[in-house]
Amino acid sequence: MIVLLLLSVLATTIILVKLYQFSRSALRRTGFIEKILSILQAGQQQQALSELRQQRNPVARVMESALRNGANPDMTAKDIEAEVSRVGSAQIRNLESWLRGLSAIAHLSPLLGLLGTVTGMISAFMQLEAAGSRIDPSILSGGIWEALLTTAFGLTVAIPAMAAFYYLEGEVDHTRAAMKDASIRVLIHFGKSPQYITTRDDAKPEQEAYGV
Repeated sequence: MIVLLLLSVLATTIILVKLYQFSRSALRRTGFIEKILSILQAGQQQQALSELRQQRNPVARVMESALRNGANPDMTAKDIEAEVSRVGSAQIRNLESWLRGLSAIAHLSPLLGLLGTVTGMISAFMQLEAAGSRIDPSILSGGIWEALLTTAFGLTVAIPAMAAFYYLEGEVDHTRAAMKDASIRVLIHFGKSPQYITTRDDAKPEQEAYGV
């Protein structure tokens, strides 16, 4: 129960920190993308860069990288892809930080609760055996409900943690897709359409941009 209590505090802390981070990053505020693309179409690159610097959304950082490198005539399409992928990967890693820890808590909490139930049941039956012929049903029933309490608490910790993990992961996936779309549209503007852009160092060429 003490371990589960500590895990619940840790899970709550991670969830609150990530929600604050996502809120400050304005992940859902992507209306600026079309505005930036319109400015680019008008040939005002410096204004587009200035607008991007004012945005906190990670998509803006990827667009800024694509814009700077796409406008550089000395960079090949392959070099541009590598640089945009590097920036995108850094942004995604920052968003994904601590999410694995939250997932681990969600998966381990029910197992710890089950472990507590098993050890509690063992203790209850040992007490029942020690009572011998003077069996008191309250000894067994009391031990069982105390043992089951750990499983209930483990599930109580795991369910909200798993729900929060999937929500936060969905926000990261949404941002990853926005990065892919925005960066490709910027590079197409400069006539340097990428074959693929990834956000992970070990991604295979056939994987789509900002894929898993």
